[in-house]
Amino acid sequence: MSVNNKEIVEKIDAAFAKGDAETFLSFCADDVEWAMIGEKTFKGKDAIRQWLASRKMELPKSTVTNIVAEGDAVVPHGHMTMKDRDGKPGAYAYCDIYRFRNARVAALTSFLIKTETKHQTTSGA
Repeated sequence: MSVNNKEIVEKIDAAFAKGDAETFLSFCADDVEWAMIGEKTFKGKDAIRQWLASRKMELPKSTVTNIVAEGDAVVPHGHMTMKDRDGKPGAYAYCDIYRFRNARVAALTSFLIKTETKHQTTSGA
């Protein structure tokens, strides 16, 4: 099961790289919960859809360092460059924890930490 879940996360990352929120949501359970640690938590596809639509920002450029899959969890982590709240580009490290239920994303927990080092990145989520 975790191999298929890993493939789903790779498709989700590719969709985010293109700014395609609907593909991400198509892999989610209706009652999905997305917790952005230290920021906000969104419950349900509609809340996530509305938040993503409200964001008027440039897509981050990211590099996935590794994806670990075990049981119902898939954990990609890596580095990204994106604009901060003041519009200045910054370097970040990230880790997402996807939890699956019946081949759908039931929960996503995202950790994002600003770093001092600029990393070489490619287009992505």
